[in-house]
Amino acid sequence: MINHLDRTNQIVEVCLLAGKIMLQNGAETYRVEDTMMRIAASFGIRESHSYVTPTGIIFSIDGTGPTKLIRIAERSTDLQKVIIVNSISRKISSGELSLKEAYDMLKEVETNRLAYPLWVQVAAAAIASGCFAIIFQGSWSDFLPALISGGGGFYCLDFVHRLVKIKFFAEFLASFIAGILAMCFVAIGLGHDLDKIIIGSVMPLVPGIPITNAVRDLMAGHLVAGLSKGAEAFLTAFAIGTGIALIFSIY
Repeated sequence: MINHLDRTNQIVEVCLLAGKIMLQNGAETYRVEDTMMRIAASFGIRESHSYVTPTGIIFSIDGTGPTKLIRIAERSTDLQKVIIVNSISRKISSGELSLKEAYDMLKEVETNRLAYPLWVQVAAAAIASGCFAIIFQGSWSDFLPALISGGGGFYCLDFVHRLVKIKFFAEFLASFIAGILAMCFVAIGLGHDLDKIIIGSVMPLVPGIPITNAVRDLMAGHLVAGLSKGAEAFLTAFAIGTGIALIFSIY
């Protein structure tokens, strides 16, 4: 038999695991807090409190157990996992899942790698870069240089980030490599507008989701998380701009 305290601790573990998966994969802060409290309420815990920042989650239940903290060290973007956790949360709310079933499903989501293979991501980034070059009024002669430069820069981002766990450095090198490739294509006559090629090639590196999440968190009243994510997005933009500025100073 599971006593009340053990069950409460298990509920807290399920809530923290759901919040951890969502926060690590690009969910907004207010969505993480709302999901955790809904899961707790579905299992009979009406009074729960959560405090979420981009680097940690604090969760407690009034008067029934200790406050627990999870540190978030690695963050990426995998919205498929966020969708799956939301789906599990809805099933919990409707009473379709037991506590153990929910925990096992969340553990499976945490360990599974649902992201597309690297070559698919690089191909998508390359095609997007070429299309962005055209959207920003580049000529069709700039499509292929932007495609190759954008793909090369995105691959460099993944490769460097695996070696050095400093996001700023990886983004700086990625934009620098993309700019070098763009400059080489223009120098040998395969591209026409260097600025359009560079703009297209760095678009896959732009922190779109962090900017969106920062604005949504600020509008939801989560000032600390919103400002933190905004600062993270600013650093990414600064890294990209620094790499490109170095290219233009050389050119």
